[in-house]
Amino acid sequence: MDVFLWPIIMILIASLAVIIGIVTIWRVRRERKSGFPRSDERTSRITGKAAFYSLYIGLYFMIAVLIVLLVGKEFFGFPDLDAMPALNSSILVFSVSFLVLQWYFNRKGDF
Repeated sequence: MDVFLWPIIMILIASLAVIIGIVTIWRVRRERKSGFPRSDERTSRITGKAAFYSLYIGLYFMIAVLIVLLVGKEFFGFPDLDAMPALNSSILVFSVSFLVLQWYFNRKGDF
């Protein structure tokens, strides 16, 4: 089943990358034609602040996962967690926290 599934997954990933590239180029061209800047000082400040806070949230999450894994293995006999679930959850926390914080700071207004 794995031999059959991987070519389909690779085609899906390649087509998704092409679609994302086309949409990105289309959005950039549309914004240039409109005459408005893509980002200004406010959006740059909001993006920077959201990135700053999401970095700390992600780092604290990774430290918490590390502590839970170490304590769980040493004192409670939990099985080892592979690297893939830990990395996936860390990437998810970084990404979601950045998107939520950026949305929150945009809604909050000037700060």
